[in-house]
Amino acid sequence: MLIVDNIGELVTMEGPTGPRRGSLQGVVRVVKNAFLAAKDGKVIAAGPRDELPALLSGLERSREQDQEESHEESREKSQEESREEVTVLDVGGRAVVPGFVDAHTHLVFAGWRYQEYVMRCQGATYQEILRAGGGILETVRQTRRATEEALFHRALSFLDEMLSLGTTSVEAKSGYGLDAENELKQLRVLRRLKAEHCLDVVPTFLPAHAIPPEYWRDREGYIQEIIGSMLPLVRREGLARFLDVFCDEGAFTSKEARRILVRGKELGYEIKLHADELRNTQGAELGASLGAVSVDHLCMISQEGVRALRESDTVAVLLPATSCFMGKDYGKLGRKLVDAGVPVALGTDFNPGTSPTTSIPLCMTLACSMSGLTPAEALTAATWNAAWAIGLGGRVGGLLPGMQADALILDADSYNEIPYRFGANLVWKVLKKGKVVFQANKGRVVR
Repeated sequence: MLIVDNIGELVTMEGPTGPRRGSLQGVVRVVKNAFLAAKDGKVIAAGPRDELPALLSGLERSREQDQEESHEESREKSQEESREEVTVLDVGGRAVVPGFVDAHTHLVFAGWRYQEYVMRCQGATYQEILRAGGGILETVRQTRRATEEALFHRALSFLDEMLSLGTTSVEAKSGYGLDAENELKQLRVLRRLKAEHCLDVVPTFLPAHAIPPEYWRDREGYIQEIIGSMLPLVRREGLARFLDVFCDEGAFTSKEARRILVRGKELGYEIKLHADELRNTQGAELGASLGAVSVDHLCMISQEGVRALRESDTVAVLLPATSCFMGKDYGKLGRKLVDAGVPVALGTDFNPGTSPTTSIPLCMTLACSMSGLTPAEALTAATWNAAWAIGLGGRVGGLLPGMQADALILDADSYNEIPYRFGANLVWKVLKKGKVVFQANKGRVVR
């Protein structure tokens, strides 16, 4: 058992169950002068330090009862094991918050696209870069050429970087293969990452990210390939929990997205949707009508889309780093959605073209300064609501009894410093399932 003691400020996220919306988006529950106790990978208690002696006494009584019921010859051994199993970590008054949950990433890819950034800084638009042969299809070309082993080791380093910045659970998409062989290659990498890294990795199949070059003159042929071949194949292999479609200008229409997602639901996928990023395509309405777990981006969402999300259980995942990197200001989008009663989550959208960042703290700053959220609302978006947006709600994203003991010990007095300390990494230690897996200046401790 691990006891994290002498916590100056503990954020537990105690409050309503399910995704939090409206005024409840800012419910985080802060305990001053606190402790956190974890056993077998889960939180068993959290609260004021003056409750810790009673907890320890209760645990000791429970041990004594167990020992009395055991055989006499094993009693001495049991007492020794009991003493050894309790570890106390004094954090010196630091703040402790739940581990960050990154609700939208494109983790597995080869190459970078920094030349596109140069073009963008010189005034080129997203569509102009696509017409020049760049964009998603440039990453497709590089990812197709890369070996599975090379992609694995690259993505492993990205996960280490995310961990160092406080991310403990991450959703990750394919979408840079755009054919069966290379989509499977990406998804196999995700399966291996899930098995070999300490982070929780939730895999999403994104075959409808773009039309691949070999199908430019046969758009319908590629959609049929997705529906008739790729979806059943990935499902049989058990490689992805979610199915995603990029429904936007230059990608897939709302009608095309519906066909793909409906077939995916029939096969047992849970669904997500890239929606209304470049222009309004009624993607939010489509996602809500199909019961999507989340719709993501939403920069150009309509009032009808806002109402559809408010009346559904679908979480809106905002990706403010993408908007910032693209030089776009969509006003107080987060404020608009929260005030309308839509549950809001955050993701980095980590990818080589439009958001090459792995930092959830940076996204929290942008969500507050550019999108209108308060620090409490942004923390909810980056933990509790993000967990619900990737199918891990109630398991991660909070520090309540029974939840996974994923926590960040910050070199800070308050969670408010996360967005306030713009560009700083405040992570001192990271706990995953009740074990220290990262320490500042030491790197990853275990996988």
